[in-house]
Amino acid sequence: MATFASWAEGRTQDKFSDYEIKNPDEEEQTIGIGALVDKIESEPQEGNVEYKFMLVDPTEERLQHLVTQMQWRLNEGNGEAFYAIGVEDDGTCTGLSEEQLLASLNTMKRMTELCVCDMTLLQRRKARKGWVAEVLVRRRAAEGDFIDMRIAVVGNVDSGKSTLVGVLTSGKLDNGRGLSRSQVFRHRHEAESGRTSSVSHHVIGFSAGGDLINHTSLHPKTCPEIVRESSKVVTFVDLAGHEKYIKTTVYGMTGSVPDYTMVVVGANMGVQRMTREHLGVALALKCATYFVITKIDMSPEHVLQNTMHDLTRIIKAPGIRRIPLVVQTEADVVSAAKAMGSGARIAPIFKISNVTGEGMQLLHLWLNLLPSQKEEDTQTRNELPQFHIDDTFAVAGVGAVVGGTLMRGHVSLKSNLLLGPDSHGKFMPVQLKGIMNKSLAVNGARAGQSVTLALKKIKRAQVRKGMVLVDAGLNPKACMRFEAEIVVLHHATTISTNYQPVVHSLTVRQASRVVAMAAESIRTGDRTSVTFEFLFRPEFLVAGANLLFREGRTKGIGRITVLHHIDGTTTNFGAQPEQPASPPTEMANEVCAAFAFVPRRGGSAGLHPRAQSCDKSWMRAGTWFSRGRRNNVFESLGVSKSCCALGRDSGSAMCSSECRLARMHALVLAHACMTPPALAQHLPDIQPLSLTLRLRTTTMCLESKERDLGEALQHDLVRHD
Repeated sequence: MATFASWAEGRTQDKFSDYEIKNPDEEEQTIGIGALVDKIESEPQEGNVEYKFMLVDPTEERLQHLVTQMQWRLNEGNGEAFYAIGVEDDGTCTGLSEEQLLASLNTMKRMTELCVCDMTLLQRRKARKGWVAEVLVRRRAAEGDFIDMRIAVVGNVDSGKSTLVGVLTSGKLDNGRGLSRSQVFRHRHEAESGRTSSVSHHVIGFSAGGDLINHTSLHPKTCPEIVRESSKVVTFVDLAGHEKYIKTTVYGMTGSVPDYTMVVVGANMGVQRMTREHLGVALALKCATYFVITKIDMSPEHVLQNTMHDLTRIIKAPGIRRIPLVVQTEADVVSAAKAMGSGARIAPIFKISNVTGEGMQLLHLWLNLLPSQKEEDTQTRNELPQFHIDDTFAVAGVGAVVGGTLMRGHVSLKSNLLLGPDSHGKFMPVQLKGIMNKSLAVNGARAGQSVTLALKKIKRAQVRKGMVLVDAGLNPKACMRFEAEIVVLHHATTISTNYQPVVHSLTVRQASRVVAMAAESIRTGDRTSVTFEFLFRPEFLVAGANLLFREGRTKGIGRITVLHHIDGTTTNFGAQPEQPASPPTEMANEVCAAFAFVPRRGGSAGLHPRAQSCDKSWMRAGTWFSRGRRNNVFESLGVSKSCCALGRDSGSAMCSSECRLARMHALVLAHACMTPPALAQHLPDIQPLSLTLRLRTTTMCLESKERDLGEALQHDLVRHD
């Protein structure tokens, strides 16, 4: 069988091609091959694209500056960066001579070595006064710290999705009778029918230099070997195409949180109804999409042209408004990958054959250059962990294992998490005894990665799809009702109250009922606010998350706006999150003002003249304390640890709607910063509390510098009790 190993090993670094990059935001423009390029778009201030005119013999100081700049571009691209040599900052393609270009590339080589990266020369092209080169820089990944990208593979039944995944992962062409797809099927009935009915994951890996790891040896590599040697891992989520498995396909697209969607279209069958259905789901999830037309070897030319015409018309439709780009050369691949990274509204189209291998080289290059869509900023990484479960397993000798995606934060074997919600909406504490990323044992995982977690002393029957593992500091709550802004995509009649669709949001999938809506009834194309209620059990939802609801085929899309928790509280989309990693300075000043002091340089404190009457500020301050990891700020200003503990109690009391208790805790917490008269004016609020709380308050005041207030409370206790 022919393989792609020779292509991966034998790619030359000298590529002469002239192409043109145009602005993809303009509706009437297209992207494609041009003649000589004189100017491209200006260098972006942010992102992973950098222009350099010349890098010949820089000084040590200049070299250090260039290395720092490269590190920043790599961080912007999550470990990848594109460099254009011979281009001015305003996008003018001046060009360099052969000697200058070679010297600049040697300097780039020094820079990448200092950054622990590898560089790949993508192409060279002719400019006005010489040559312009484009270089891909990729960071060498430490073990378990690779670039993780997920691609959902969708399309109509019999379009060749599983066959394409099998060819890409194995490196062997298909024989036309189902050889490649048999390697990716999970169940026996799938192999017998030739149709996928479940969600399966398959990986390919690329080295820092862009070489395909799967095909570098005579024997097939296992998944751990591929991951261990790769700097970038692409995971294909192979989904079902038949209409009767639509619920599985929708669940796979919402639960796996893909970076891209690869829509596969059979050249001999055209764009079918299920292809439009899957494309609509991808657009509803705001997932970047590209298209692959298969079976071009068996399709007549006029049928292929009709398929291309129909696909192009759909891509340009008002609801999609993408610019189709038929990829024919490596220059098209590079320009399309850069445009995808900048958020351009383009739709690359590849034409391939799984039997002859036509177009496969361009598709491999595309997967290598495709930029990550994750926004792994500092705030997301530093938040408390939130892991959504999309699959469960029972492994012999290990126990219950859950798989899913870590949406926020970082988990390790020392993490203490809460598992839930159960059928009653409760969360139980659990501990981890193992973490695996793509079948490779690791010590931890960060936000955006798909991993499997082994749970201690938990049975598989206690875990189900749709549950979450979260830190206790997030104070997780389940809900039975929620509100959402929805748009009806298709419905034969009208939708009114008591309508019962199946709701999908992230890994949650459950039948629900419409209990209230802003309009009396809605039809296809209408937009309104609707209140849903789950029919069977409470779920953990995220305010602001996208949702789809369906009854058979997809009926509508929307966004969750309000959560009605089972304890009677609500969460609104856009409200302050329960635990921000780094609160803004204005919020910190407001909270400090509530405690009658404002931080200054050097850790000193000054009285705030209006803080003594800010009852709402006391409440906000207590809630802020309950979010944890803020005690050091107040301890540096002289507030004792016992006061910090009371601050957390204040936040907990407020979260349970015990406002009077919350105010008391916040007042006692402020005793280190306020005078007795200021606290004495709140005695009427403190006195009606229970005896235990009054005793605690009195003890705190007597042990502090507010002995006068403590003695007054003690006297009040004796007088009333």
